[in-house]
Amino acid sequence: MLSGVNVALGVTGSIAAVRVVELAHELRRRGAEVRAVMTDSAQGIVHPWAVEFATDNPVVTEITGQVEHVELCGEEGWADVFLVAPATANTVGKVAAAIDDTPVTTCATTAFGAGVPIVVAPAMHEPMYDHPGVLDAIDTVESWGVDFVGPRVEEGKAKIAENDTICLDVARAVGDSPLDGRDVVVTSGATSERIDPVRVLTNRASGKTGRAIARGCYVRGADVTLVHDGDDVPYADVEHVESAAEMLDACRDACADADALVSAAAISDYTVDAAAEKIRSGQDLVLEFERTPKLVDEIRADYPDLPIVGFKAETTGDDEKMVAKARELVDRVDAAFVVANDASVMGGEETRTLFVRTDSSDEFVGSKEELGLRVADELATVFDDET
Repeated sequence: MLSGVNVALGVTGSIAAVRVVELAHELRRRGAEVRAVMTDSAQGIVHPWAVEFATDNPVVTEITGQVEHVELCGEEGWADVFLVAPATANTVGKVAAAIDDTPVTTCATTAFGAGVPIVVAPAMHEPMYDHPGVLDAIDTVESWGVDFVGPRVEEGKAKIAENDTICLDVARAVGDSPLDGRDVVVTSGATSERIDPVRVLTNRASGKTGRAIARGCYVRGADVTLVHDGDDVPYADVEHVESAAEMLDACRDACADADALVSAAAISDYTVDAAAEKIRSGQDLVLEFERTPKLVDEIRADYPDLPIVGFKAETTGDDEKMVAKARELVDRVDAAFVVANDASVMGGEETRTLFVRTDSSDEFVGSKEELGLRVADELATVFDDET
């Protein structure tokens, strides 16, 4: 996701600076090259040698006659993006006022003037984060195009965001944004149909593919709504659902203002009338199944012009049959395209799929994270074809 990206990492004097070694490793693991810049206060929390080890590059601790700020963040500079993580209230205020009295703030001013994207991950005590001046400073630099990675507010502290969240926002800031201004709804994971208050019918879908697609659309610039039976995520607005009926209702509402729907969830095809009390064990049991409405059919009926991307899982292991089934779905709901896969990839990190359209199909092999970006890019071409 960050392959070939040069990240200048500004480290300031928050106790969250102890996280910088892990953050630098995570950025590099995703393909980035990292060079760090540290304030004096940050050096009192984590030694520059540790940061040098983590980045595998010398650390800038002062601005000298080498004009390090220009070499890193100038118009012909090395950096593709300037990431300040962690950013203290002090540094955020200085950046908003164009005060250059540390290597980090000097790099920030230089990056602004040179048009280098800037990402800021604040970390401070919650009362400091709630100070009107700090909030005004955040609003100011956001209005200048800075991407703020929201902190995790807990235990009276505005804690620095998780490394994964920071990396996603760096990728979003520095990469192509073909979905900028688009609202995309993504369904993910399995649904569950209640049998009684403690039992459900469900399937083996893990939701990894749907979440990867939501992440990919976010990185490509979209505003994403994720409909699933899972946790909140920082890269999307989440609609929490459990059953197929709840997922359909949530999608109907979300698609009212959406530019596209990606239906990646493994939605239950059947439901039952749930018992009000727990069904006692030790007896023979017969359940009467009732078919659930097909979500993509219902959404197509409600929104005739909405681009829809479908998913089709099969168990035959036969590509020709997978393509045929996927093409039936393309034709039935006038889908932009359908992603077909063998159900054996459920729960795995790697996947193999077929992108199926009315008159063509092509293979994708790779990680689910890469698949998410591929779906986002294919969706962007759908919008391009409409214009």
